[in-house]
Amino acid sequence: MTTVILQQPGKTAGKTPAARKPNRSFVHGLLTNKKALTGMAVMLAFIALALLAPALFPGDPSRITAMASLEPSPEHWLGTTAKGQDVLALTIHGSRSSLFVGLTVGVASTFIGILVGLASAYFGKVIDEALSLATNIFLLLPGLPLLVILAAFLPPGLGTVILVLVVTGWAGSARVLRSQALSIRSKDFVAAAVVSGERAGRIMFREILPNMASIVMGTLLACVIYGIGAQAGLEFLGLGDVSTVSWGNNLFWAGNEGALLTGSWWVFVPSGVCIALVAFALALINYAVDEVTNPRLRKIKSPKSTERSAAK
Repeated sequence: MTTVILQQPGKTAGKTPAARKPNRSFVHGLLTNKKALTGMAVMLAFIALALLAPALFPGDPSRITAMASLEPSPEHWLGTTAKGQDVLALTIHGSRSSLFVGLTVGVASTFIGILVGLASAYFGKVIDEALSLATNIFLLLPGLPLLVILAAFLPPGLGTVILVLVVTGWAGSARVLRSQALSIRSKDFVAAAVVSGERAGRIMFREILPNMASIVMGTLLACVIYGIGAQAGLEFLGLGDVSTVSWGNNLFWAGNEGALLTGSWWVFVPSGVCIALVAFALALINYAVDEVTNPRLRKIKSPKSTERSAAK
């Protein structure tokens, strides 16, 4: 006598169907990543301080408010400079210029890199050779001497600093984005769009660019870090507009007024720490983007930890 075992559709004997986990989006992956959350928290704190600087310290932050070279105290939390300026006011107001220059340079350099990289990868041949030649020339030019020459001959000002940093900083992002665009250019969906008669601009910005989102974001963060650090370096050398308040100019005046020689650490340490913290926060976000978008960097839970979490 034969026994027939009826099974429900979609089920196998002795096995429970595994529940499908929904695909996590890019934004959800960042919001659940500890590195990204830490970096974003630090950046939001600096942006909030930059926006609230006029309310926290109204008036000119460079004005003399106390005796010269006072150590940190309840009246002046970060002490005063050799001129009698409040260091905390200079540091908070300096974040406005430094963050603005960094974000502007990052966006502009990445935008130029996107245009050059996409055009070079999509059109190829003569256009690719010409754009690659221009990119290689800017990559081969020594960065610091070029920055010094351009900043020395152009009129001083915040616009000059931004222009100089964009001119010297777009080539690296263009090279990275070009290599990524070349790999996507050879995909079947791009070939199908070309055969269907889509315009070149639509294919580049609607088909290729969305598949480069993680690379573009990583490049943007790297360019912002470059902009903040390069501005501080130029201004520390005295090649910026010394009349503006920024972290780089704070370091420049600290060096000129002998803060290092007199041991007035409270004059130059705050601006240096702020530059380091912003760069560290952006680097954390950049690492988090790599972890979310790169399957090889994602943390895989062990079977024991999975069973424990399921039992709980």
